Amino acid sequence: MATWSNMSLQDSNSPLMEQLIFFHDHTMMILLMITVLVTYMMLSLFNNKYINRTLLEGQTMEFIWTIMPAITLVFIALPSLRILYLMDEINNPSITIKAIGHQWYWSYEYSDFKKIEFDSYMKPYSLMNMEEFRLLDVDSRMVMPINSQIRILTTATDVIHSWTIPCLGVKIDATPGRLNQGSFTIKRPTIMFGQCSEICGANHSFMPIVMEAVNMNQFIKWLNDN
Repeated sequence: MATWSNMSLQDSNSPLMEQLIFFHDHTMMILLMITVLVTYMMLSLFNNKYINRTLLEGQTMEFIWTIMPAITLVFIALPSLRILYLMDEINNPSITIKAIGHQWYWSYEYSDFKKIEFDSYMKPYSLMNMEEFRLLDVDSRMVMPINSQIRILTTATDVIHSWTIPCLGVKIDATPGRLNQGSFTIKRPTIMFGQCSEICGANHSFMPIVMEAVNMNQFIKWLNDN
């Protein structure tokens, strides 16, 4: 999970987030190269190195500064489109969960095996234990199995919300009167934190998301206990 001193992305817990981190590093390297090149050119102008007052037109130079940005955009666009299609691909999900946004809490429905519904409110500071996180923990956590294709359906009852867990690479708008869907696969058991990422009202910052990833046996036991 994120910490106060974390300057980069959260560690990934899904194959999709791994690809997003790879794409981020790939794009940042290209931006770094462009920044270094432009900075060098600007500093060189102070020495009049590239100024020719008698030059009327430079076909070669115009060709270079037209074709190079186009090639750069191709190197950014191709992996971007690949990840875009990977994010929309849903192949035979093992479990489907419905997340419903309210002002200001989340409710969840598990309906594949048996009907399980519960609301998830931010835990008040007065009821928290020492090992829990202020403004991030909830009274009822989602429980999900690892190594399973999971589909998440989102909607809302009042205004637009956004169901987001950064370490899974998932951010889906919850829109009233509409169902949006996404998918993810959790790689390892852990506790993951997220928050509503759409400004939805006065208590927008007080509707966190907590998902507990467990192995399949523990998940089945949790289903039976509920």
